[in-house]
Amino acid sequence: MSISIQRALTGAGINEKIDSIQPVSGGSISAAYLVHTNSQSYFVKWHEEAPNDFFRQEALGLRFLEEAKDIFVPSVYGWGKKYIVMDPVIGAASIQTEGELGRAIASLHCSSGSFFGLEEDNFIGELPQVNDWEESWVAFLRDKRLQPQIELARSLGRMPKERNRKAYYVLDHLNDWVPDHKHPVKLHGDLWGGNWLPGENGKPYLIDPAVWYGDHEFELAFTYLFGGFSKNVYDAYQEIKTIDVLFDERKALYQLYYLLVHLNIFGESYGRQVDRILTKYAK
Repeated sequence: MSISIQRALTGAGINEKIDSIQPVSGGSISAAYLVHTNSQSYFVKWHEEAPNDFFRQEALGLRFLEEAKDIFVPSVYGWGKKYIVMDPVIGAASIQTEGELGRAIASLHCSSGSFFGLEEDNFIGELPQVNDWEESWVAFLRDKRLQPQIELARSLGRMPKERNRKAYYVLDHLNDWVPDHKHPVKLHGDLWGGNWLPGENGKPYLIDPAVWYGDHEFELAFTYLFGGFSKNVYDAYQEIKTIDVLFDERKALYQLYYLLVHLNIFGESYGRQVDRILTKYAK
């Protein structure tokens, strides 16, 4: 692996002698390493079978986030087909960190766009994420988020008859629950508790993005799905951006996308949660 890490550093324009390589746990897709050289330290992710454009899209996503106000992301030195080289995020949370995180997410959700989607397709996990521009939020949610995952699940044999029927009922009736007058804002796209880290002075850093312009409630819904965000985060969020009183009616529906993604990546262990949401909305 040391040869691969040296290749990654060289590809990123870093010509320094490696002193040590320390594996870092936590990633389910790429191998991750903290690399110490005779000059400084780097964080290197390596994926031998990375899809084409995988790490380029990660670098673009971090830049997309950094362009918003009050968002901290690791600096990227370079990337290639199998690797990305970044600054390591090393720090400890302070008493202010959760509040700063909530305000940072709200600030991100105040960075508006003209349409739903993004200039290019990217990835959610390792799965392709379609981002064709769309004016209608309901149409984007149906055609670019839910339907591709439902069709992928069918192709993988993970949509038994009743699950499939309910899924297409939900697609056909999204207007019953989702208002179409939503305004597109910047989203991290994969914002669960493992995709932020405390850095220097406790500043919250966002990592591993799957960015696009969408409804801020879509992102909020995912933050509730697997936990990892305290009440302090949501209280600080609402200092800047209000959460609609009807959000809870849509929350599970927005979580459906991420559960379908997990169903397609990890298998039937997520099927029960998918079925629970489909039963909530489908007749």
